[in-house]
Amino acid sequence: MDFLSKDSHGWFAELWRRQIGLSQPRSFSRLTGGSMVLVKKIDLYGKLDGHEGCVNALEFNSTGDLLVSGSDDTKVIFWNWEAKTKKFSYPSGHTDDIFQTRIMPFTDDRTIVTSAGDGQIRLGHILEDGQVDTKELGSHQGRVYKLAIEPGSPHIFYSCGEDGFIQHFDLRSHSATKLLCCSSFTENKLPITSIRLNSIVIDPQNPNYFAVGGSDEYARVYDIRKYQWDASSNSDTPVNTFCPHHLIGSNVHITGLAYSKKGELLISYNDELVYLFQKNMGIGPNPRSIPAQDIQKLEQPQVYTGHRNSQTVKGVNFFGPSDEYVMSGSDCGHVFVWKKKGGELLRLMVGDRHVVNQLEPHPHSPIFATSGIEKNVKVWAPLANCPIPLPDNAEEIMQANRQGREDRARITLTPDVIMHVLRMQRRQTLAYIERRYTRLDLESDEEDEGDTYTFGLSDGYASSEEGLNSRECNIS
Repeated sequence: MDFLSKDSHGWFAELWRRQIGLSQPRSFSRLTGGSMVLVKKIDLYGKLDGHEGCVNALEFNSTGDLLVSGSDDTKVIFWNWEAKTKKFSYPSGHTDDIFQTRIMPFTDDRTIVTSAGDGQIRLGHILEDGQVDTKELGSHQGRVYKLAIEPGSPHIFYSCGEDGFIQHFDLRSHSATKLLCCSSFTENKLPITSIRLNSIVIDPQNPNYFAVGGSDEYARVYDIRKYQWDASSNSDTPVNTFCPHHLIGSNVHITGLAYSKKGELLISYNDELVYLFQKNMGIGPNPRSIPAQDIQKLEQPQVYTGHRNSQTVKGVNFFGPSDEYVMSGSDCGHVFVWKKKGGELLRLMVGDRHVVNQLEPHPHSPIFATSGIEKNVKVWAPLANCPIPLPDNAEEIMQANRQGREDRARITLTPDVIMHVLRMQRRQTLAYIERRYTRLDLESDEEDEGDTYTFGLSDGYASSEEGLNSRECNIS
Protein backbone atom coordinates (compact mmCIF):
# COMPACT_ATOMS: atom_id res chain seq x y z
CA MET A 1 0.00 0.00 0.00
CA ASP A 2 2.91 2.33 0.71
CA PHE A 3 4.17 1.76 -2.82
CA LEU A 4 0.78 2.58 -4.30
CA SER A 5 0.27 5.68 -2.20
CA LYS A 6 3.60 7.23 -3.10
CA ASP A 7 4.04 6.32 -6.76
CA SER A 8 0.81 5.13 -8.32
CA HIS A 9 -1.26 8.02 -6.98
CA GLY A 10 1.20 10.55 -8.39
CA TRP A 11 1.21 8.76 -11.74
CA PHE A 12 -2.59 8.65 -11.98
CA ALA A 13 -2.84 12.29 -10.87
CA GLU A 14 -0.51 13.31 -13.70
CA LEU A 15 -2.52 11.15 -16.12
CA TRP A 16 -5.68 12.99 -15.04
CA ARG A 17 -3.96 16.35 -15.49
CA ARG A 18 -2.90 15.24 -18.96
CA GLN A 19 -6.48 14.26 -19.85
CA ILE A 20 -7.87 17.67 -18.90
CA GLY A 21 -5.06 19.58 -20.60
CA LEU A 22 -3.19 20.82 -17.50
CA SER A 23 0.04 18.88 -18.12
CA GLN A 24 2.71 19.57 -20.74
CA PRO A 25 3.61 16.58 -22.95
CA ARG A 26 7.27 16.70 -21.92
CA SER A 27 6.53 16.70 -18.17
CA PHE A 28 3.97 13.92 -18.61
CA SER A 29 6.48 11.78 -20.51
CA ARG A 30 9.19 12.41 -17.92
CA LEU A 31 7.00 11.50 -14.96
CA THR A 32 5.38 8.44 -16.49
CA GLY A 33 8.56 7.11 -18.10
CA GLY A 34 10.41 7.26 -14.80
CA SER A 35 7.58 5.90 -12.71
CA MET A 36 8.23 2.80 -10.60
CA VAL A 37 4.73 1.69 -11.57
CA LEU A 38 5.92 1.17 -15.14
CA VAL A 39 9.32 -0.20 -14.16
CA LYS A 40 7.67 -2.85 -12.03
CA LYS A 41 5.36 -3.77 -14.91
CA ILE A 42 8.14 -4.32 -17.42
CA ASP A 43 7.96 -7.76 -19.02
CA LEU A 44 9.25 -9.49 -22.13
CA TYR A 45 7.78 -7.86 -25.25
CA GLY A 46 9.40 -10.15 -27.77
CA LYS A 47 12.48 -11.90 -29.12
CA LEU A 48 14.28 -10.91 -32.30
CA ASP A 49 15.74 -13.98 -34.01
CA GLY A 50 18.11 -13.73 -36.95
CA HIS A 51 21.71 -13.82 -35.75
CA GLU A 52 23.79 -16.98 -35.87
CA GLY A 53 26.01 -16.20 -32.90
CA CYS A 54 26.16 -14.36 -29.58
CA VAL A 55 24.68 -10.85 -29.84
CA ASN A 56 27.20 -8.38 -28.44
CA ALA A 57 26.05 -4.93 -29.57
CA LEU A 58 22.73 -3.06 -29.43
CA GLU A 59 21.62 0.49 -30.21
CA PHE A 60 18.31 2.21 -30.94
CA ASN A 61 18.29 4.92 -33.57
CA SER A 62 17.54 8.50 -32.50
CA THR A 63 13.79 8.20 -33.14
CA GLY A 64 13.59 4.83 -31.44
CA ASP A 65 11.77 3.00 -34.23
CA LEU A 66 14.79 0.91 -35.29
CA LEU A 67 17.22 -1.25 -33.35
CA VAL A 68 20.63 -2.21 -34.73
CA SER A 69 22.60 -5.22 -33.47
CA GLY A 70 25.97 -6.85 -34.05
CA SER A 71 27.02 -10.42 -33.38
CA ASP A 72 29.72 -13.09 -33.43
CA ASP A 73 28.40 -13.95 -36.89
CA THR A 74 29.96 -10.60 -38.04
CA LYS A 75 26.59 -9.42 -39.39
CA VAL A 76 24.82 -6.14 -38.63
CA ILE A 77 21.02 -6.36 -38.48
CA PHE A 78 18.46 -3.55 -38.46
CA TRP A 79 15.22 -4.50 -36.70
CA ASN A 80 11.72 -3.12 -36.71
CA TRP A 81 11.56 -4.10 -33.07
CA GLU A 82 7.92 -3.12 -32.61
CA ALA A 83 6.85 -5.52 -35.36
CA LYS A 84 9.50 -8.04 -34.19
CA THR A 85 10.85 -8.32 -37.71
CA LYS A 86 14.21 -7.95 -39.42
CA LYS A 87 14.32 -4.96 -41.74
CA PHE A 88 17.64 -5.79 -43.41
CA SER A 89 21.14 -7.02 -42.65
CA TYR A 90 24.60 -6.79 -44.13
CA PRO A 91 28.00 -8.48 -43.69
CA SER A 92 30.22 -6.03 -41.84
CA GLY A 93 33.51 -7.17 -43.34
CA HIS A 94 34.91 -7.98 -39.90
CA THR A 95 36.70 -11.30 -39.48
CA ASP A 96 35.88 -11.70 -35.79
CA ASP A 97 33.07 -11.02 -33.31
CA ILE A 98 31.42 -7.58 -33.54
CA PHE A 99 31.44 -5.83 -30.16
CA GLN A 100 29.96 -2.41 -31.02
CA THR A 101 27.54 -1.00 -33.59
CA ARG A 102 26.86 2.74 -33.59
CA ILE A 103 24.64 4.82 -35.87
CA MET A 104 26.21 8.18 -36.67
CA PRO A 105 23.86 11.11 -35.84
CA PHE A 106 22.11 13.10 -38.58
CA THR A 107 22.89 10.56 -41.32
CA ASP A 108 19.32 9.31 -41.83
CA ASP A 109 20.43 6.05 -40.15
CA ARG A 110 22.59 5.27 -43.19
CA THR A 111 26.07 5.50 -41.64
CA ILE A 112 27.10 2.83 -39.14
CA VAL A 113 30.48 2.34 -37.48
CA THR A 114 31.46 -0.98 -35.94
CA SER A 115 34.32 -2.45 -33.92
CA ALA A 116 35.27 -6.06 -33.35
CA GLY A 117 37.61 -8.71 -32.03
CA ASP A 118 39.76 -8.41 -35.15
CA GLY A 119 40.88 -4.96 -33.98
CA GLN A 120 39.22 -3.20 -36.92
CA ILE A 121 36.96 -0.17 -36.90
CA ARG A 122 34.77 -0.33 -39.99
CA LEU A 123 32.25 1.90 -41.75
CA GLY A 124 29.01 0.71 -43.29
CA HIS A 125 27.19 3.13 -45.62
CA ILE A 126 23.68 2.25 -46.78
CA LEU A 127 23.08 3.34 -50.37
CA GLU A 128 19.82 4.46 -51.94
CA ASP A 129 19.32 1.08 -53.61
CA GLY A 130 19.66 -0.71 -50.28
CA GLN A 131 23.17 -1.98 -50.90
CA VAL A 132 25.82 -1.38 -48.23
CA ASP A 133 29.37 -0.20 -48.87
CA THR A 134 31.82 -1.20 -46.15
CA LYS A 135 35.44 -0.28 -45.55
CA GLU A 136 38.07 -0.31 -42.83
CA LEU A 137 38.66 3.05 -41.13
CA GLY A 138 41.45 2.06 -38.74
CA SER A 139 42.61 -0.63 -36.36
CA HIS A 140 44.05 -1.48 -32.95
CA GLN A 141 46.33 -4.28 -31.84
CA GLY A 142 43.86 -6.49 -30.02
CA ARG A 143 40.11 -6.36 -29.59
CA VAL A 144 38.07 -3.15 -29.74
CA TYR A 145 35.04 -3.34 -27.46
CA LYS A 146 33.68 0.20 -27.51
CA LEU A 147 33.27 3.33 -29.63
CA ALA A 148 32.12 6.76 -28.44
CA ILE A 149 30.32 9.22 -30.75
CA GLU A 150 30.89 12.94 -30.30
CA PRO A 151 27.42 14.23 -29.31
CA GLY A 152 25.52 15.61 -32.29
CA SER A 153 28.35 15.01 -34.78
CA PRO A 154 27.77 13.01 -37.97
CA HIS A 155 31.55 12.77 -38.49
CA ILE A 156 33.57 12.36 -35.27
CA PHE A 157 33.95 9.41 -32.93
CA TYR A 158 36.57 7.71 -30.74
CA SER A 159 37.75 4.16 -30.17
CA CYS A 160 39.70 2.41 -27.42
CA GLY A 161 41.43 -0.92 -27.68
CA GLU A 162 43.29 -3.63 -25.84
CA ASP A 163 46.54 -2.04 -27.04
CA GLY A 164 45.82 0.87 -24.67
CA PHE A 165 45.45 3.46 -27.43
CA ILE A 166 42.61 5.95 -27.79
CA GLN A 167 42.01 6.93 -31.41
CA HIS A 168 40.11 9.82 -33.00
CA PHE A 169 38.14 9.36 -36.23
CA ASP A 170 36.73 12.01 -38.56
CA LEU A 171 34.75 10.54 -41.46
CA ARG A 172 35.73 13.54 -43.58
CA SER A 173 39.39 12.45 -43.46
CA HIS A 174 41.06 9.29 -44.69
CA SER A 175 42.90 8.08 -41.60
CA ALA A 176 42.55 7.69 -37.85
CA THR A 177 44.74 9.61 -35.41
CA LYS A 178 46.14 8.23 -32.16
CA LEU A 179 45.56 10.58 -29.25
CA LEU A 180 47.36 8.81 -26.43
CA CYS A 181 48.26 5.46 -24.94
CA CYS A 182 46.67 4.89 -21.54
CA SER A 183 49.32 3.70 -19.08
CA SER A 184 49.40 2.44 -15.51
CA PHE A 185 50.04 4.52 -12.42
CA THR A 186 53.26 3.12 -11.02
CA GLU A 187 55.61 3.80 -8.17
CA ASN A 188 59.17 4.94 -8.89
CA LYS A 189 61.43 2.28 -10.41
CA LEU A 190 58.48 0.20 -11.60
CA PRO A 191 57.94 -0.19 -15.35
CA ILE A 192 55.00 1.60 -16.94
CA THR A 193 52.57 -0.71 -18.71
CA SER A 194 49.70 0.07 -21.03
CA ILE A 195 46.12 -0.44 -19.85
CA ARG A 196 43.98 -2.78 -21.96
CA LEU A 197 40.89 -0.65 -22.51
CA ASN A 198 37.36 -2.06 -22.49
CA SER A 199 35.16 1.03 -22.47
CA ILE A 200 35.04 4.69 -23.50
CA VAL A 201 32.23 7.20 -22.88
CA ILE A 202 31.83 10.96 -23.42
CA ASP A 203 30.46 13.26 -20.72
CA PRO A 204 27.18 14.70 -22.10
CA GLN A 205 27.52 17.78 -19.90
CA ASN A 206 31.00 18.54 -21.23
CA PRO A 207 31.80 16.69 -24.49
CA ASN A 208 35.45 17.73 -24.18
CA TYR A 209 35.76 15.14 -21.41
CA PHE A 210 35.79 11.40 -22.00
CA ALA A 211 36.31 8.53 -19.58
CA VAL A 212 38.01 5.19 -20.23
CA GLY A 213 38.29 2.01 -18.20
CA GLY A 214 40.18 -1.23 -18.58
CA SER A 215 42.63 -3.61 -16.98
CA ASP A 216 43.16 -1.79 -13.67
CA GLU A 217 40.90 -0.29 -11.02
CA TYR A 218 40.87 3.35 -12.19
CA ALA A 219 38.41 5.08 -14.50
CA ARG A 220 40.39 7.90 -16.11
CA VAL A 221 38.86 11.14 -17.41
CA TYR A 222 40.73 13.02 -20.14
CA ASP A 223 40.24 16.46 -21.72
CA ILE A 224 40.42 16.20 -25.50
CA ARG A 225 41.61 19.80 -25.76
CA LYS A 226 44.93 18.86 -24.13
CA TYR A 227 46.02 16.43 -26.83
CA GLN A 228 47.70 16.89 -30.16
CA TRP A 229 46.95 14.60 -33.08
CA ASP A 230 50.03 12.46 -32.43
CA ALA A 231 50.16 10.02 -29.54
CA SER A 232 53.98 9.97 -29.56
CA SER A 233 54.10 13.57 -28.28
CA ASN A 234 51.22 13.36 -25.80
CA SER A 235 51.62 12.62 -22.11
CA ASP A 236 49.13 10.27 -20.50
CA THR A 237 47.81 12.66 -17.84
CA PRO A 238 44.09 12.44 -17.01
CA VAL A 239 42.28 15.39 -15.49
CA ASN A 240 40.67 13.10 -12.92
CA THR A 241 40.38 9.48 -11.81
CA PHE A 242 37.63 7.54 -10.04
CA CYS A 243 37.83 4.39 -7.94
CA PRO A 244 36.13 3.15 -4.75
CA HIS A 245 38.56 3.53 -1.86
CA HIS A 246 38.62 -0.16 -0.94
CA LEU A 247 39.49 -1.23 -4.51
CA ILE A 248 42.66 0.87 -4.81
CA GLY A 249 45.54 -1.55 -5.16
CA SER A 250 43.27 -4.55 -5.72
CA ASN A 251 43.30 -7.01 -8.60
CA VAL A 252 40.11 -5.85 -10.36
CA HIS A 253 39.39 -4.31 -13.74
CA ILE A 254 36.65 -2.27 -15.37
CA THR A 255 34.34 -3.81 -17.97
CA GLY A 256 31.75 -1.06 -18.44
CA LEU A 257 31.22 2.68 -18.07
CA ALA A 258 28.22 4.97 -18.55
CA TYR A 259 27.61 8.68 -18.08
CA SER A 260 24.22 9.94 -16.91
CA LYS A 261 22.63 13.07 -18.33
CA LYS A 262 23.86 14.87 -15.21
CA GLY A 263 27.46 13.77 -15.73
CA GLU A 264 27.46 11.06 -13.05
CA LEU A 265 29.88 8.21 -13.87
CA LEU A 266 28.74 4.60 -13.54
CA ILE A 267 31.48 1.95 -13.30
CA SER A 268 31.09 -1.84 -13.48
CA TYR A 269 33.98 -3.96 -12.18
CA ASN A 270 34.89 -7.51 -13.06
CA ASP A 271 33.95 -9.85 -10.21
CA GLU A 272 33.06 -6.87 -8.07
CA LEU A 273 30.12 -4.46 -7.97
CA VAL A 274 28.67 -1.44 -9.78
CA TYR A 275 29.43 2.06 -8.44
CA LEU A 276 27.99 5.50 -9.15
CA PHE A 277 30.28 8.53 -8.78
CA GLN A 278 29.30 12.17 -8.56
CA LYS A 279 31.61 14.67 -10.23
CA ASN A 280 33.12 15.70 -6.88
CA MET A 281 34.20 12.17 -5.98
CA GLY A 282 37.32 12.09 -8.15
CA ILE A 283 40.74 11.43 -6.62
CA GLY A 284 42.77 13.60 -8.96
CA PRO A 285 45.05 13.02 -11.97
CA ASN A 286 47.52 10.82 -10.06
CA PRO A 287 45.91 8.78 -7.27
CA ARG A 288 49.28 7.32 -6.23
CA SER A 289 50.37 10.77 -5.05
CA ILE A 290 47.50 11.21 -2.58
CA PRO A 291 48.04 10.03 1.02
CA ALA A 292 45.82 7.10 1.98
CA GLN A 293 44.32 9.03 4.88
CA ASP A 294 43.18 11.78 2.52
CA ILE A 295 41.57 9.29 0.15
CA GLN A 296 39.62 7.75 3.01
CA LYS A 297 38.09 11.16 3.76
CA LEU A 298 36.45 11.37 0.32
CA GLU A 299 32.77 10.59 -0.06
CA GLN A 300 32.00 7.01 -1.06
CA PRO A 301 30.02 6.25 -4.24
CA GLN A 302 26.59 4.63 -4.37
CA VAL A 303 26.91 0.85 -4.77
CA TYR A 304 24.61 -1.63 -6.53
CA THR A 305 24.76 -5.28 -5.46
CA GLY A 306 23.34 -8.69 -6.29
CA HIS A 307 24.66 -9.48 -9.77
CA ARG A 308 27.91 -11.14 -10.84
CA ASN A 309 30.22 -9.82 -13.55
CA SER A 310 32.93 -12.42 -14.06
CA GLN A 311 32.75 -14.44 -17.25
CA THR A 312 32.41 -11.75 -19.92
CA VAL A 313 33.02 -8.06 -20.61
CA LYS A 314 29.71 -6.67 -19.40
CA GLY A 315 28.25 -3.26 -20.03
CA VAL A 316 26.21 -1.19 -17.59
CA ASN A 317 23.62 1.49 -18.27
CA PHE A 318 21.07 3.96 -16.98
CA PHE A 319 17.33 3.71 -17.57
CA GLY A 320 14.50 6.23 -17.36
CA PRO A 321 13.96 9.72 -18.84
CA SER A 322 16.07 11.28 -16.09
CA ASP A 323 18.29 8.22 -15.51
CA GLU A 324 16.32 7.22 -12.42
CA TYR A 325 17.48 3.59 -12.63
CA VAL A 326 20.64 1.53 -13.15
CA MET A 327 20.74 -1.71 -15.18
CA SER A 328 23.23 -4.54 -15.45
CA GLY A 329 23.36 -8.06 -16.80
CA SER A 330 24.78 -10.95 -14.82
CA ASP A 331 26.50 -14.32 -15.14
CA CYS A 332 23.36 -15.89 -13.64
CA GLY A 333 21.40 -14.95 -16.78
CA HIS A 334 19.31 -12.24 -15.13
CA VAL A 335 18.67 -8.57 -15.80
CA PHE A 336 19.11 -6.44 -12.66
CA VAL A 337 17.35 -3.07 -12.35
CA TRP A 338 18.10 -0.91 -9.30
CA LYS A 339 16.74 2.43 -8.20
CA LYS A 340 19.60 4.84 -8.77
CA LYS A 341 19.07 6.72 -5.54
CA GLY A 342 19.67 4.33 -2.67
CA GLY A 343 20.48 1.23 -4.74
CA GLU A 344 17.26 -0.70 -4.03
CA LEU A 345 16.83 -3.71 -6.32
CA LEU A 346 13.50 -3.32 -8.13
CA ARG A 347 13.55 -5.97 -10.86
CA LEU A 348 15.24 -9.32 -11.43
CA MET A 349 14.28 -10.89 -14.76
CA VAL A 350 15.51 -13.94 -16.66
CA GLY A 351 17.20 -12.48 -19.75
CA ASP A 352 19.36 -15.30 -21.10
CA ARG A 353 19.92 -19.03 -20.63
CA HIS A 354 23.58 -18.26 -19.89
CA VAL A 355 24.77 -14.67 -19.39
CA VAL A 356 23.24 -11.21 -19.98
CA ASN A 357 25.83 -8.70 -21.18
CA GLN A 358 24.33 -5.79 -23.09
CA LEU A 359 21.44 -3.52 -22.08
CA GLU A 360 20.28 -0.62 -24.22
CA PRO A 361 17.47 1.80 -23.22
CA HIS A 362 15.02 3.22 -25.73
CA PRO A 363 15.67 6.96 -26.28
CA HIS A 364 12.14 8.10 -25.42
CA SER A 365 10.01 5.31 -23.94
CA PRO A 366 10.22 2.99 -20.89
CA ILE A 367 11.52 0.18 -23.10
CA PHE A 368 14.91 -1.48 -23.33
CA ALA A 369 16.68 -4.26 -25.23
CA THR A 370 19.06 -6.91 -23.90
CA SER A 371 21.36 -9.54 -25.35
CA GLY A 372 23.96 -12.07 -24.29
CA ILE A 373 25.20 -15.54 -25.08
CA GLU A 374 21.99 -16.55 -26.84
CA LYS A 375 21.56 -15.77 -30.53
CA ASN A 376 18.58 -13.44 -30.11
CA VAL A 377 17.75 -9.95 -28.89
CA LYS A 378 15.07 -9.46 -26.25
CA VAL A 379 12.90 -6.34 -26.02
CA TRP A 380 11.26 -5.40 -22.71
CA ALA A 381 8.27 -3.10 -22.16
CA PRO A 382 5.73 -2.29 -19.35
CA LEU A 383 3.12 -4.86 -20.38
CA ALA A 384 2.09 -6.51 -17.13
CA ASN A 385 -1.31 -5.76 -15.66
CA CYS A 386 0.08 -5.52 -12.13
CA PRO A 387 3.50 -4.72 -10.66
CA ILE A 388 5.78 -7.77 -10.80
CA PRO A 389 7.55 -8.53 -7.50
CA LEU A 390 11.05 -9.88 -7.16
CA PRO A 391 11.09 -13.66 -7.73
CA ASP A 392 10.79 -15.92 -4.70
CA ASN A 393 14.34 -17.16 -5.18
CA ALA A 394 15.86 -13.67 -5.56
CA GLU A 395 17.86 -13.97 -2.33
CA GLU A 396 19.22 -17.37 -3.36
CA ILE A 397 20.30 -15.98 -6.75
CA MET A 398 22.07 -13.03 -5.17
CA GLN A 399 23.66 -15.21 -2.49
CA ALA A 400 25.05 -17.55 -5.17
CA ASN A 401 26.49 -14.56 -7.03
CA ARG A 402 27.97 -13.18 -3.82
CA GLN A 403 29.50 -16.55 -2.93
CA GLY A 404 31.04 -16.80 -6.39
CA ARG A 405 32.70 -13.41 -5.95
CA GLU A 406 34.02 -14.31 -2.51
CA ASP A 407 35.37 -17.66 -3.67
CA ARG A 408 37.09 -16.00 -6.60
CA ALA A 409 38.63 -13.34 -4.33
CA ARG A 410 40.34 -16.05 -2.25
CA ILE A 411 42.13 -17.54 -5.26
CA THR A 412 45.74 -16.47 -5.74
CA LEU A 413 47.52 -17.80 -8.83
CA THR A 414 50.75 -16.98 -10.59
CA PRO A 415 50.49 -15.62 -14.16
CA ASP A 416 51.85 -18.89 -15.61
CA VAL A 417 49.26 -20.96 -13.79
CA ILE A 418 46.50 -18.54 -14.82
CA MET A 419 47.42 -18.86 -18.49
CA HIS A 420 47.54 -22.65 -18.25
CA VAL A 421 44.09 -22.73 -16.64
CA LEU A 422 42.76 -20.35 -19.28
CA ARG A 423 43.99 -22.53 -22.12
CA MET A 424 42.34 -25.58 -20.58
CA GLN A 425 39.10 -23.70 -19.94
CA ARG A 426 39.07 -22.34 -23.47
CA ARG A 427 39.15 -25.80 -25.00
CA GLN A 428 36.59 -27.17 -22.56
CA THR A 429 34.24 -24.20 -22.91
CA LEU A 430 34.24 -24.19 -26.70
CA ALA A 431 33.50 -27.91 -26.77
CA TYR A 432 30.74 -27.48 -24.20
CA ILE A 433 29.11 -24.54 -26.00
CA GLU A 434 29.06 -26.45 -29.28
CA ARG A 435 27.40 -29.46 -27.64
CA ARG A 436 24.93 -27.33 -25.70
CA TYR A 437 23.87 -25.17 -28.63
CA THR A 438 23.36 -28.29 -30.76
CA ARG A 439 20.99 -29.61 -28.10
CA LEU A 440 19.26 -26.29 -27.42
CA ASP A 441 18.60 -25.68 -31.10
CA LEU A 442 16.36 -28.75 -30.96
CA GLU A 443 14.37 -27.34 -28.04
CA SER A 444 11.97 -24.42 -28.00
CA ASP A 445 12.88 -21.14 -26.34
CA GLU A 446 9.70 -21.41 -24.29
CA GLU A 447 10.72 -24.73 -22.78
CA ASP A 448 14.04 -23.28 -21.62
CA GLU A 449 12.87 -19.83 -20.55
CA GLY A 450 13.59 -20.44 -16.89
CA ASP A 451 16.99 -22.06 -17.43
CA THR A 452 19.72 -19.88 -15.94
CA TYR A 453 22.74 -22.12 -16.46
CA THR A 454 26.10 -20.39 -16.61
CA PHE A 455 29.37 -21.60 -18.06
CA GLY A 456 31.51 -23.91 -15.99
CA LEU A 457 34.24 -21.32 -15.54
CA SER A 458 35.21 -20.84 -11.93
CA ASP A 459 37.19 -17.65 -12.49
CA GLY A 460 36.66 -14.25 -14.00
CA TYR A 461 39.56 -14.44 -16.42
CA ALA A 462 37.62 -15.53 -19.45
CA SER A 463 37.09 -12.02 -20.69
CA SER A 464 40.29 -10.22 -20.03
CA GLU A 465 43.49 -12.19 -20.11
CA GLU A 466 45.86 -12.23 -23.06
CA GLY A 467 45.71 -15.21 -25.36
CA LEU A 468 41.99 -15.95 -25.16
CA ASN A 469 40.17 -16.51 -28.42
CA SER A 470 37.32 -14.03 -28.82
CA ARG A 471 35.11 -16.85 -30.09
CA GLU A 472 34.50 -17.63 -26.44
CA CYS A 473 31.80 -14.96 -26.49
CA ASN A 474 33.73 -12.10 -24.89
CA ILE A 475 30.73 -9.85 -24.93
CA SER A 476 30.59 -6.18 -24.05
